[in-house]
Amino acid sequence: MQPYESRRQRLRRSIRRAGVDALLVSNFKNVTYLTGFTGDDSFLLVTLDGETLISDSRYVTQLGDECPELKLVIRGPSDVIAAVAAQVIKRRKVKRLAIEADSATVALGASLAESLPKVAITAPSGSVEQLRIVKDRDEIQQTRIACSQAERAFDAARALITPQMTERDLAAELEYQARRFGAKALSFPAIVAAGPRSALPHATPSATRLATGDFVLVDWGANSGLYASDLTRIIVTGRISPKLRKIYGVVLAAQQAAIDAIRPGVTCEQVDRVARRIITKAGWGRAFGHGLGHGTGLDIHEAPRFAAGQKTKLRPGMIVTVEPGIYLPGWGGVRIEDDVLVTRSGREVLTSLPKRLDDCVLTR
Repeated sequence: MQPYESRRQRLRRSIRRAGVDALLVSNFKNVTYLTGFTGDDSFLLVTLDGETLISDSRYVTQLGDECPELKLVIRGPSDVIAAVAAQVIKRRKVKRLAIEADSATVALGASLAESLPKVAITAPSGSVEQLRIVKDRDEIQQTRIACSQAERAFDAARALITPQMTERDLAAELEYQARRFGAKALSFPAIVAAGPRSALPHATPSATRLATGDFVLVDWGANSGLYASDLTRIIVTGRISPKLRKIYGVVLAAQQAAIDAIRPGVTCEQVDRVARRIITKAGWGRAFGHGLGHGTGLDIHEAPRFAAGQKTKLRPGMIVTVEPGIYLPGWGGVRIEDDVLVTRSGREVLTSLPKRLDDCVLTR
């Protein structure tokens, strides 16, 4: 069975348990997950005995290439997708319809309710996302490729750094190098922050030169075509001060302890707590203000999430980031991030860039 058919079959079981006849999938990434179709502006109606993809003429050839087995409804240039979806739902004799609460707009819900007065419409959350949380073999392989592309891009861009280079220059170089090594794009706009600006966890690259301060924080990832990676390293452009060595050591110890804690059955909040205790014990608990990490996949931020109160138990096939940090305004910030696969017996770190502090020193 093809992976997409297997995913739809699992979704059908979820639909049946929910007591509805069909789910209208309006999140374009969820449509991709269930069909392999990589375009947008398309809905997928999944019923208990089949599925119909609603798209438009721009994608006819692409649809034939990517998902030739699917039943298609191609709307005309003046047809509104909600109206066409309502027609398909009527033809399929759906009486109880679920729509995606997290992606369906108020306008879509209102249009369907008006067009389908005899259909009971509910809006559950996360029906497809709960399937996406555990990756299959193909998804894991695509993530491995994305990790490799990101690492090769970083190594190539790092080798080109000069004192005159700015944060924006390095961000652009990372994008170019990722594409050069086969990536569709970066997973997200790269975060490059030099000196005191590295205290901004999500700093936007600026015209600040990389030589400002003693180190640069770089957070980037590669999109392999569908699946995303997410890494963070620092590059030491100056001297390793005692303060940098101490803070970096604490962050690295917290990250390694959290990675070691990852295994099936452990909750997300337990993993977060492992790292947070180390940073808090060192006196910088208030300087670690974000969650420890998140899932990756078709989106760069997916479930599960490492944070306080997150009771989700880890399962084999989940891919998560582990990214503790310490941020001190006026001085800078240190974050270290790797992508980790939960395995049956524990974990596998998918990223392998060196992270000993001495390995982070830029040599020319």
